[in-house]
Amino acid sequence: MTFSKLIRCTLAGVVVAGSLPVAPASAQDGCSACCGQTYRLECQTVWDEKQITCYRTVCETAYEEREVTRQIPVYETQQRERRFTVLKPVRETSTRQERYTVQRPVYETQYRDASYNRVRNIVETHQREERYTVQRPVVETQTRQERYCVQRPVTETFERQQCRTVMRPVTTCQTRYVDQGCYVNQVVGVQPGATTGPRLRWVPPTQTVNPATGVVQTTRPGLGWVTQTAPAQPVVQQVWRPNLVAVQTPVTQYVPEQVVEKVPVQVTRMVTEQRVREVPVQVCRMVCEERVRKVPYQTCRQVVERVEKQVPVKVCRMVCEERVREVPVTTCRMVREERVEPYTVRVCKLVTKVEKVQVPHTVQKQVPFTRTIRVPRTVMVRVPIDPCDTCGG
Repeated sequence: MTFSKLIRCTLAGVVVAGSLPVAPASAQDGCSACCGQTYRLECQTVWDEKQITCYRTVCETAYEEREVTRQIPVYETQQRERRFTVLKPVRETSTRQERYTVQRPVYETQYRDASYNRVRNIVETHQREERYTVQRPVVETQTRQERYCVQRPVTETFERQQCRTVMRPVTTCQTRYVDQGCYVNQVVGVQPGATTGPRLRWVPPTQTVNPATGVVQTTRPGLGWVTQTAPAQPVVQQVWRPNLVAVQTPVTQYVPEQVVEKVPVQVTRMVTEQRVREVPVQVCRMVCEERVRKVPYQTCRQVVERVEKQVPVKVCRMVCEERVREVPVTTCRMVREERVEPYTVRVCKLVTKVEKVQVPHTVQKQVPFTRTIRVPRTVMVRVPIDPCDTCGG
């Protein structure tokens, strides 16, 4: 209930209370007056049905006829000749004399002095006295106390809390969209008409562009072979029109849940104990002693000796000789020759063609429809009050 409705109900109650009869001075008359039939006013909401007119947008496909002008290429084959000049080689062979100089080797034997000095070592052996000190080991056995620690295992049992994960199934509803569409006809293209054979017709003057050079050429009017084409036909194809509908689907998922359990665990801990034991130890000490020994040593002295040696050497010197030989020479001269070569040329001509095509476009239209709504309104209702409850008798 809104604030305005609450105020109206309060004012109605005040008006009813002011209209009630006033109690008399005596108690008996007051009881009879109090036990009369009284009413209280209450606000209630009543819903009335009402018809309204709404509009929805509907899309329709309309076709518009347009004229399209295009250039159709027509290819023709022509035979042409081209003349060109080639150079034909003519070879001639002649002989000429050529003088050249060669180097002929002449070998001679010569002797050169290769004497050298040879050093010879003479080794002599001598002896000398050498005093040295040595360390002699003396081993003694002693006993010492050694303290060591041992680990004694002690096993204890206690309980610890262990958490593990349990997968609990939970079912929820998910909204999924299902395609409940249908097939509709739609124009997807235009199929060109059939082309008839060329016929002799009067052709007006036209301008064409050469695709190879890009130059605009003007064709004179006259009779020419024209190819006729039937009008194009639209191609209709069935297309799927989607319609997404929301569907509630129950889905069961497993949700992890933590569970705490008490698990007995045995723990073994090591207790350290200290013990003492007697350990025999061998101690080695070194005693110094002086000794004498004879050490042989060698001395080396060098003696230089001269060794005479003659080495034969083979020397080569080059002697020049002049010779004459016949050398063939080939001379090539070019002779011009003219030739004719036929070749085929494919010529492209552009022919103007006007066609009528159907162009589809979408038109939106407002369609009226009737809809029923419920309008709330507030009414005042009189509710009777029991008089015995008010007088207490």
